[in-house]
Amino acid sequence: MPEPVSLDTLSDRTFADPALVDRRAAANERRRLALDDRKRSFLRMVSHELRTPLNAVIGFSEILSHELYGPLGNPQYKEYAGIVHESGMKLLKLVNQIVEIARLEGHVTDIEMTPEPLDEALDDVIDGLKAEIRRRDVIVHVVNQGALPSVLADSRGLRTMLTNLLQNAVTHSPAGGVVHVAAGKIGGEIEITIRDQGPGVESAELPRLLQPFEQGGSALTRSNEGVGLGLPIVDLLSRAMGGQLKLSSSLGAGFLARLILPVA
Repeated sequence: MPEPVSLDTLSDRTFADPALVDRRAAANERRRLALDDRKRSFLRMVSHELRTPLNAVIGFSEILSHELYGPLGNPQYKEYAGIVHESGMKLLKLVNQIVEIARLEGHVTDIEMTPEPLDEALDDVIDGLKAEIRRRDVIVHVVNQGALPSVLADSRGLRTMLTNLLQNAVTHSPAGGVVHVAAGKIGGEIEITIRDQGPGVESAELPRLLQPFEQGGSALTRSNEGVGLGLPIVDLLSRAMGGQLKLSSSLGAGFLARLILPVA
């Protein structure tokens, strides 16, 4: 009479069955993808519902702060309206970043690669950040401005990446600091470097800065506002365009971002 098979033996045989292991792995992957789809749908829905009231808050607070329909009376009312407007703009930026993360994590397919002159893209980005650059008393120095190469990139995506990287550098630069921007061809790629003179971060913190909503523990991410979406957006966008983002830093030595894209 054959000896009974123990449960441990059955378990070992079950897990040793390659076909069963493959089916379980496939089922787990389907569940993960379904959860990811639901998460992205939820984020898009919430972001859409937030945008409508935010647009009203931003629009009416701007009207009040500029006293378009007459003086408000007490000067504090104008000041408060300005604070409301600024807060609304910050919230809208956050909502837009969340939508962008959800879009990129969903394997975005609307990337259109065309030759893009870096001089034009940087001019647009710096012009958009002009008020913040002036407010923080920072100088943005573009090496060989007017003679920069062109890259193969999505026009909107390129400007989004440069805006996030430059804004990050400006935000963490000391008053009177200089942000250096340069670009050069290396083989079949263009490397764009953006270096600031900020406090920097420990090198061990750098991988975390590429994870959405993750922030390092240094002054780079703790002394300023933000939820840690700018660099992850750049990372995802660069990969969608066949490029990559590389970061390097150390405490007290500033922060260097290297954006690598195909040459045009």
